[in-house]
Amino acid sequence: MLGGLGVCLGVGYSQVNNPHSALYNSVVVPTLSRMDPERCHRLAVQAARFGFVPRSPPDDPILRSTLWGRLFVNPVGLAAGFDKDAEAISGMKKVGFGFIEIGSVCPEAQGGNPRPRVFRLLEDRAVINRYGFNSAGSEVVEKRLNNWLSKPESRSCVLGINLGKNKSTVDPAEDYVKGVIKLGKYADYLVINVSSPNTPNLRDLQQSSHLTNIITSVQKEIHSLEMINNKQKPPLLIKIAPDVSERDLKDIAQVALACSVDGIIISNTTISRENLQSAHKNEIGGLSGAPLFLQSTSVLKSMYELTNGQIPLIGSGGIFSGADALEKIESGASLVELYTSMALEGPSKVPQVKQELAALLKEKGYKSVSEAVGKNTSLGK
Repeated sequence: MLGGLGVCLGVGYSQVNNPHSALYNSVVVPTLSRMDPERCHRLAVQAARFGFVPRSPPDDPILRSTLWGRLFVNPVGLAAGFDKDAEAISGMKKVGFGFIEIGSVCPEAQGGNPRPRVFRLLEDRAVINRYGFNSAGSEVVEKRLNNWLSKPESRSCVLGINLGKNKSTVDPAEDYVKGVIKLGKYADYLVINVSSPNTPNLRDLQQSSHLTNIITSVQKEIHSLEMINNKQKPPLLIKIAPDVSERDLKDIAQVALACSVDGIIISNTTISRENLQSAHKNEIGGLSGAPLFLQSTSVLKSMYELTNGQIPLIGSGGIFSGADALEKIESGASLVELYTSMALEGPSKVPQVKQELAALLKEKGYKSVSEAVGKNTSLGK
């Protein structure tokens, strides 16, 4: 996005296929860090779309797991926000992600907030964005997904579709249902995004009554889906904010259990601005990257304990290393997602995190990544 994959447009193919290339890390990433962040994001998506991406080495078998009846070759996924409109799924699969989440996709096309709307905080290893659900719309995305699923490689890729709502929508549940109708048949899992700070009043939908209505409406539509390519019907996840009170977190846990939600992604970006150094620290928007790690991991651990480990969790927020990934997993995450670390430091971040995670799992005596889930919570001790 901001200093990562777009680089591949300007280097030789042999260098692109070496994710640890000295040229890449010493020349390209610093060069891109001086470019406009949103332009870099666009270049990165196009680079991935046309295959100018590094290929990740094979995954260590210790990273394999099965969740929702689907095989994950590794637990490190691409968070929503990079490939908003399903342009670069094939390229990002080559980078080495164990699963890819596109979106957020809104029913109708919308441009999002005015520019500038993305800011690097290099001193903090962070990004602030206020994109505002810019989306090509579900009709455009559906055509791309139909094309993607015609490719043999799609059968070995776990694809999540993150659903958003249009800014002008009066009935939010209706928009999420529209997303399911249009895109649900292509998904290996679906995500209801009720936690972006960049759409007015969106986070209010995390309140119990609103959340229950949205979940039950969407579940009803999923039940009636006619899937393609013999796909199973997609599990339904919700994505929540890290900026929630203890009481609100308990309410969300109760709703998730009562509604039999299949999973929860923790977390979206934060509106907190504690201990930042960058000149951009006061920009309006959602903060992602290293400063989010402790906050999101704390919420993750609490949710795992509140739900008694009954709901699979995906940990997202501030993952820069295998140790970060393992801390999320031992705090209750069955899977993890990253984006900002790749955006700031390049696609070599993906194999780096996986290799470090595999080594740490072995060092700690785990036989598989699944064994580590929740080990540092009250339920795992």
